[in-house]
Amino acid sequence: MTILNRLYASGGEDVILETLEINVDGNIHWLTRGWTDFTATLENGIQQSFTACGIEIALPARNADGTQDLNFAICNVDGVISKAVREAIEGGKNASLTYRCFRSSDRSAPAERPFTLAIKSGYWTAIEVQFTAGYMNVLDTAWPRARYTLPEYPGLRYIS
Repeated sequence: MTILNRLYASGGEDVILETLEINVDGNIHWLTRGWTDFTATLENGIQQSFTACGIEIALPARNADGTQDLNFAICNVDGVISKAVREAIEGGKNASLTYRCFRSSDRSAPAERPFTLAIKSGYWTAIEVQFTAGYMNVLDTAWPRARYTLPEYPGLRYIS
């Protein structure tokens, strides 16, 4: 039984601290859900401070349907993160997030292995921003990736 499973089952005074690392074209925002900033040690041994803000996180389902998306909403009072992510989505730049969770009693390493997802889309209002991030959708991907078609490879016409 993992530490988090034990925490979910038994409760107690220990709580789970959920964090998001939002990376927009090299500009990184470190956020945590709640009202208190904290510092924790990442999986690579570096200490990082997380800024508290209003976040709601819906983790991806663990199933085999091929589209495992993480949905999250962030308070849009200052608009800094929403502006950066909106510009990245509209401009075709890279935007990703890394989800980590820590136990409140042990911030020396993440409680589970972190996972990184690409930010795919977003929805903006004056007070809230909702984003969808996910792994690459394998079901909607052509295989092989390089398509050998006649307009690109005219010599294919003569191969029998």
